[in-house]
Amino acid sequence: MDSYLTTQRSTIFQHVGVMIYVFDIESQGMNKDLEYYRDCMEGLRQFSPNAAVFLLVHKMDLAREPKGAVFEKKKKELEEASGDGTVTVFGTSIYDESLYKAWSSIVHTLIPNATVLSRHLTTFAAACSATEVILFERTTFLVIATSSAAKPPTLSPGAEQDELDRHQLNPTRYERTSELVKAFKHSCSRVREEFHSLEMELYDFTAVLDEMTRNTYVLVIVHDPTIGNDLHLTFFLLDD
Repeated sequence: MDSYLTTQRSTIFQHVGVMIYVFDIESQGMNKDLEYYRDCMEGLRQFSPNAAVFLLVHKMDLAREPKGAVFEKKKKELEEASGDGTVTVFGTSIYDESLYKAWSSIVHTLIPNATVLSRHLTTFAAACSATEVILFERTTFLVIATSSAAKPPTLSPGAEQDELDRHQLNPTRYERTSELVKAFKHSCSRVREEFHSLEMELYDFTAVLDEMTRNTYVLVIVHDPTIGNDLHLTFFLLDD
């Protein structure tokens, strides 16, 4: 670390798009951690002033006090240590979806045309009467872009409130989908099969996951009961 901040400083901090700095919530050397962090921020200001900075307060599951209060205290401390720099702070743990959510946000900042992709996905969702369309990175299954303003699912006439509640989109759906697909891909590899696509038709929705490009998968969720497993997808790569 000392070498990075001295003799290699101009190399390490040159042309940086994103800096991700991880703090251990139970670190016994926080003063030293902050000293290194301030040096890194100074390196960015000198060589890459436009870099985005993300701070992960990791191992939140080990926090002894209420997690919300511990995180807010640590977040305030890190923001003060950042000086005039703009930073985004996440509380993370390997035992819930928080780490996935943080990495998805980080990856999203590295995609220059994310807004364009979202607009195309929204158009595509409307064209096939989908509730939502999500674009995933192929290897990690991190979310790249989603269709905007997912419309409420189409329900049968006279649907009861409890049926409507059951169709509400889960706020952790991306993280759970990623976890399940990666587990399924792992199962395929264990029997020496390669995962390509997945189609599910359940009682209240249809889901189709398929390759879109060499580096991405697209997931289409449809609640419209008139669209069944005969849903076939054709993807067009359009220049903006």
